[in-house]
Order: sequence, then C-alpha cells, then structure tokens
Amino acid sequence: MTAGFTRRAFLSKTVVAIAVTVLSSRFLTYTEDARAAGDTHVIDIKAFKFVPDTLKVRVGDTITWTNHDIVPHTATADDKSWDTGTLKRNERASLTVTAGMAPRYYCRFHPQMRAQIEIVGGD
Repeated sequence: MTAGFTRRAFLSKTVVAIAVTVLSSRFLTYTEDARAAGDTHVIDIKAFKFVPDTLKVRVGDTITWTNHDIVPHTATADDKSWDTGTLKRNERASLTVTAGMAPRYYCRFHPQMRAQIEIVGGD
C-alpha cells in the first residue's frame, strides 16, 4: 500500500510539474507577444492640462487620451501630422506610436495646453 501511494504521489507531482511548465511557457510567450504589440499609455486631460505632460513611449505603443473636462479638447501634433479629433467630456481617442512621429502636441481649442511624447529605445 505504501508503494502504491508513493507512486501515485510521484505521478501527481509529475503531472503538476508538467502543467506548471506548459502554463509558464504559454505565459512567457504571451508576455513577449504583448511587448511586441506595444504597451498602452493613458494621458488624462483635466483642468486644462495633459497629465502627464511628458510621456516616454516606444514605437508600437498605444497612447489613449481621455477628456475629463466639461469642454472639448484635442491632442494635435505641432506639425499637424496627427490629431485625436475633438474629444468631448469622457470621450477618448487612441493613436499608435510610429517612428518619426511628431513629439510635441497641443489642444487646438486651448493652445496654451501643451505636452510631448518622447520616443525611446530603438528595438
């Protein structure tokens, strides 16, 4: 009886070890795929400011702006090469970071609202 119990315990431990290995390898693959797809960053628009006003990103990352003010805003590149369009209260818009993307931006309705992204890395 002791030998049978020991074999069952050994088999149970082996099955658990195999399951952990398989799941771990799937998690690592998912993590690598997520990094390849890019990270998501959030910029809040509140009190007539972009928060944060400087954001480090990588090519392939996604930036989402959300307007928390009661008035409409935009996030518009200084050179006008990209624009979120008009965002009313609680609306959001997202853009994917591309190489050479203009880093400085402002709100077309409130030009004193200014911010920038900094593209880092060169994977």
